[in-house]
Amino acid sequence: MVDQPEGTGRIVVGVDGSDSSKQAVRWAVRQAEVTHGGVEAVTAWEFPQFHGALGWLPPSSSDEGALKARALQELTRTVEEAVGPRPAAQVRTEARYGTPAGVLLHAAEGAALLVVGSRGLGGFAGLLLGSVAQHCVQHAPCPVLVVRGEEG
Repeated sequence: MVDQPEGTGRIVVGVDGSDSSKQAVRWAVRQAEVTHGGVEAVTAWEFPQFHGALGWLPPSSSDEGALKARALQELTRTVEEAVGPRPAAQVRTEARYGTPAGVLLHAAEGAALLVVGSRGLGGFAGLLLGSVAQHCVQHAPCPVLVVRGEEG
């Protein structure tokens, strides 16, 4: 892919392993193919809550690398499940530390489009729009597309 000015062809897509995020990846890759852009598939990772006799315990520094590597491995697997090993457009994967909404909003700076699924892995079944998608729609620095429902 030819380097493009920031924002003209970069599509950021949020991935959490859910069916909704796989649909979002498929949509983003198809759009990037049509617009000759690229896709940046992003996932967020956080430190798990560890509780001990003294309260919350921070993880050791070696845990950080393992947590990030696991998040990146899951992201890569999910993207490949969604679009196969050779997608029609260039897809770059990135695992970033932070909350999902915060990570996606930061990644979307300078992007042409942010794509998210309507429902992720958490929350309550039956809601039409998840909290991360809603937060992104309200605060993103670029247009947001929410992929909802089954693909047709």
